[in-house]
Order: sequence, then C-alpha cells, then structure tokens
Amino acid sequence: MARVPHIAVVDDEAEIRSSIAEYLTMHGFNVSEADGGAALRRLVGRGEQFDLVILDIRMPGEDGLSLARWLREHVKIGVIMLTASGDTVDRITGLEVGADDYVPKPFDLRELLARVRSVLRRVAGMPTKPTMPEQIRFGRFILELASKSLATETGEPVPLTTMEFDLLKAFATHPNRVLSRDQLLDLAHGKGAEPFDRSIDIRVTRLRRKIEEVPDRPEIIKTIRGAGYMFVPDQLAKQT
Repeated sequence: MARVPHIAVVDDEAEIRSSIAEYLTMHGFNVSEADGGAALRRLVGRGEQFDLVILDIRMPGEDGLSLARWLREHVKIGVIMLTASGDTVDRITGLEVGADDYVPKPFDLRELLARVRSVLRRVAGMPTKPTMPEQIRFGRFILELASKSLATETGEPVPLTTMEFDLLKAFATHPNRVLSRDQLLDLAHGKGAEPFDRSIDIRVTRLRRKIEEVPDRPEIIKTIRGAGYMFVPDQLAKQT
C-alpha cells in the first residue's frame, strides 16, 4: 500500500487551520495542525515526517518566512505559503526563501488541494536543494550570477539586458519546475511588475533567440500550456 502523504497546516487562526485540515483529510491526506512556529518545531523535533507544510506568513511570534528558511535548511519538504491577498512583497520573499507555491487569502479549498497535489508531485522527484552557486552551467552556456553575465563555454559573451538576465536567473535557479507568469514576474521583476503583464512572453521569446538551437522549437525554456514555462537545463547538453 502506498504511503499517505503527511501534511502540516501551520496557521494561528484556528478556523482556517481546521477547515484546511478537515478538507485535506477528507481527500485522503494525513494532516497535523500547528498554531505557530513553536508547535511546528515540536512536531519536527519529536520525529514527525512531513511531505509538505502549508504555512501562513503573517503569524505572531515566528512568521512563516522564518519557518520556511528553517525547513529548507533541515528537511526536504514541499512548502506552500498562505499570503495576504495582493501582497506582492510577501509573494516575492516567499519564493526567494524556497517556497514551492503561494496561495493568496481568501482562497478556494479546491484550488489549494490542486496546488497541494501539484507540489507533492514535484517534490517527490526533486533532489535536495543545493547551495546557490556563483555560476550556473546549462548546455554550452555559463551564467555568472555575480557579474550578471552570460557566456558560452568558449568565453564568447552573450549580450543580455538587465531584465533578460533577471528572467534567465529566475529560470536557472528554479530548474525543471513549472513557473507561472505571475511567479516569474515576482522572481525576476518584483515590485514594479503588473500581475497580468504579458510582456514576460516577449522577454522569453528574446531569451530563446539567444540560447535555443531552434528558437521556434524551444527545448530549454519550454512552454507548459495553461501553466507557464519550465527551464530544462540539460537539453542543449543532450543535443551536442
């Protein structure tokens, strides 16, 4: 019999916490509740093994961002952040500390369930998150994070605008993971980005012209219909 995924729901609001726990339990998950950071740490400390944690960001005492950092340092686990509706800063910070997804309040439990299942599928196949490197290699290219530059392995520079570099860095630091346009805007452009800014598609097109063998048939930055884009760094290496 397959192991039932174990989910921790961490929220200081009892009504929200219990409604999420009840709904996920009804759909076949093993769920534990915690009213804050101290309670979650106690659960982990006594040996409870979780596959995913749903974290409210705004909690008294230790907030969800601090907990997400701590979880990323100690366990391989999926993290979904619950954020205040429209709070772009929380969304950006949550993704930067390693959250797999975020759900703005108020939310539909059916949408949360879909995101839980999606994150669990991704986490099941993910290696432990490595320390951020100074450079990222993919195919014939080297992305230098400190100098904000891209070059081929032979040293030939590939000109990038600031926005193109920021977008490529967002992709390269989240490989083999579907990223929605909103997530890409948060990761690459942050505070000045409009939630429905379709210019992200234009920037993706420009990047493809610079790194894809055949830009019209992309193998590195793939379009995931109805969901966003996925960066697949090994594709060029396999072709050469």
